[in-house]
Amino acid sequence: MQLEIITPEIAIFKGEVEAVQFPGLDGSFQVLKGHSPIISALKKGDVKVDLTNALEDEESTNELIQKDAGDQKVIRVAIKGGVVEMLNDKIIVLAE
Repeated sequence: MQLEIITPEIAIFKGEVEAVQFPGLDGSFQVLKGHSPIISALKKGDVKVDLTNALEDEESTNELIQKDAGDQKVIRVAIKGGVVEMLNDKIIVLAE
């Protein structure tokens, strides 16, 4: 799946992922490859991303991306809210 996380100021992340967990308004939820199309509002929290490949050092220069200590293929991105759309295995997050 292709994931893109953007804010009005900066593109935080763009890359290939296995799974993504979101802080939804009614609780957290996860999307995997082949998930039905979805649009959902997000609340303040962390977007947990399971990467296809470990993040390279030059890719992790954004201070908004936190690497998971236990797994090099997991990152977290703190958001203040936003909207997520998934369609045809492409996920776009418009975050604050």
